[in-house]
Amino acid sequence: MNCNLPELSSRLFSDVDVVVKARMERSEMQMLDKLVEGLGHLGVVTTTNKALGEVMIQSTKHCWPDLRRAIKQMPFEIEFL
Repeated sequence: MNCNLPELSSRLFSDVDVVVKARMERSEMQMLDKLVEGLGHLGVVTTTNKALGEVMIQSTKHCWPDLRRAIKQMPFEIEFL
């Protein structure tokens, strides 16, 4: 079996290529996570620095536009970095 790991990795992860950093109020971070989770897995939110209110949002290039629009409509302010 001939397995080219870089090529295989590229095929497996080629669609998971949007990582967005953002900053928001600490008190609203959990709400963002819950709301994104409820959107049918358009993306995943990870806290990167709780003290500064920084999160990382992972999505696909196909889902990100819909997720971004949804986040902008959520009842809190978020700054994309």
